[in-house]
Amino acid sequence: MAIRLSAVLAAALVLAACGSTPKGFLIPTAAPPPPGTTQIDMMVVTTRAASPVPGVIYGGERDASASGTEIVVSVPPNHKVGAVEWPKHEPPDPATEFATLSVAPSDRANTLAWFDRMGGRHARLLVFVHGFNTRFEASVYRFAQLVADSKADAAPLLFTWPSRGKLFDYEYDRDSAIYSRDALEEALTKAADAPRVKEMTVVAHSMGTYLTMEALRQLAIRRGGLPAKINNVVLASPDIDPQVFAHQFAALGPNPPHITIFVSRDDRALLISRFLAGNLMRLGAIDPSQEPYRSKLEANGHITVIDLTKLKAGDSLNHGKFAQSPEVVKMLGAQLINGQVLTEGE
Repeated sequence: MAIRLSAVLAAALVLAACGSTPKGFLIPTAAPPPPGTTQIDMMVVTTRAASPVPGVIYGGERDASASGTEIVVSVPPNHKVGAVEWPKHEPPDPATEFATLSVAPSDRANTLAWFDRMGGRHARLLVFVHGFNTRFEASVYRFAQLVADSKADAAPLLFTWPSRGKLFDYEYDRDSAIYSRDALEEALTKAADAPRVKEMTVVAHSMGTYLTMEALRQLAIRRGGLPAKINNVVLASPDIDPQVFAHQFAALGPNPPHITIFVSRDDRALLISRFLAGNLMRLGAIDPSQEPYRSKLEANGHITVIDLTKLKAGDSLNHGKFAQSPEVVKMLGAQLINGQVLTEGE
């Protein structure tokens, strides 16, 4: 175990040093997007503190309250499914790279108006909660990629919490996720109460799955059950202790949303998390065919587990298959986000 973990940590350090995304590319470009680009109009709700750095907007520190921003991102015509064509310089080239078209602060009234406007177009809302080691600008472009590739008929709402985007700030990030539970609960409540939003799918990744389950748990306890509009929850590579998840799920009440869990036994990031958690198994790395998981999962008609272990994607840590695998991201759009329930093999 120690030797294997050392190898994983070494690989993670190389990735952190050599594979990091550029910073400061959220300054709106003056160049008009060429024909064939896809424009993603997303609402962003965050508990991050504002950043003074141009093009970064929000950093990794915590704010006392949540704030909103409407951001429009263009996806280039030559976009490859599962990838983000990161800007190589500032300003980016919309013909070949992801680019920011507009950034507008959004107060409560503007956010509610966005729900009404976008709900009139789509009726379904797609909420995304990112994971550990994620900067603000990276969360925006990754979500834009997920929306574009899934081709889901859903309005995109990003909830981004104060991750510092650094490999060795795991504990800070985890505390930040817990810090953000109330704000995510409030965002979900506002969305569910918006008259023109009819259905909601929540997709969460990695450490963001813990935050999501905690916010859903709080909302269910506060209301005596979750709003019926929240009918689908996707947990990708969940960084949660399976026993903790069982208690979180139980608190959702007698009519919980359908939960789909993407697991992968070769997820190296979750191996590191397991080490940091005192060698406690992470939900995203279980073998669903083995006990004690198999019988419990088979008996629960509200949970589907999709094993992605055999699937290969562009992530060397095997932690981002949900967004970087063309097969998975297309499946998300065709099935889950559009309100259907997945079973393995579809």
